[in-house]
Amino acid sequence: MSGLPGIIILLAFAVVLITSIFKILKEYERAVIFTLGRVSNKAAGPGIVLLIPLVQQMRKVDMRTLVHDVPSQDVISRDNVSVKVNAVIYYRVVDAVRAVVQVENYIAATSQLAQTTLRSVLGKHELDEMLQERDKLNKDIQEILDAQTEAWGIKVANVEIKHVDVDQSMIRAIAKQAEAERERRSKVILAEGEFQAAAKLSEAAEVLSSQDGAMQLRYLNTLQEIANEKSNTIVFPFGTEDVKKLIKSD
Repeated sequence: MSGLPGIIILLAFAVVLITSIFKILKEYERAVIFTLGRVSNKAAGPGIVLLIPLVQQMRKVDMRTLVHDVPSQDVISRDNVSVKVNAVIYYRVVDAVRAVVQVENYIAATSQLAQTTLRSVLGKHELDEMLQERDKLNKDIQEILDAQTEAWGIKVANVEIKHVDVDQSMIRAIAKQAEAERERRSKVILAEGEFQAAAKLSEAAEVLSSQDGAMQLRYLNTLQEIANEKSNTIVFPFGTEDVKKLIKSD
């Protein structure tokens, strides 16, 4: 029995040694290996990775697409409207070595960069653009993030603006502005219609005055329209010149 504790200790040491030498990486994992502090040029894995104890250290990196919810940000639009905007970004590590070596914590760094970029990009646009042109804004933010995180070995695949929340008092002001804009457009359309009608009437008057007998034909046409109406009284309009001609004939 005296040798049993020694055997147990030896087995435990063997297990620790084996687990420190042999590392198993899943399909979506890669290992950045440091040999005496120097990093290998290429990440290892997936599968079994052999390490030299006390000489090599390993840092695992998840290569799957990560989904990060950007906290709500206070943004002042170009037309001085204060809104709260939150978004979600989809990104993944494409170079495990750079993700470990070039930045201390690529997840935290990408999150902070997404927040500042969201405020910067949306602050250059008006509220209407935030509400109506989300696809364009999503693409602009994604391209900026992707360009800046490339040095970290990060690929930003997509950015989606989730909510644009406006203060209630500002919503009422926007509603009044929209109503005023509708009234303005209505008046402009009405004025344009009256202008076009007046122009057509002026053209018609020129045509009637230039053609002999045109006014008499128009007069007879008007009488015919009046006769078709259900009325007991028909008034025949006469011009001043017509009255003078009747007087002279008498």
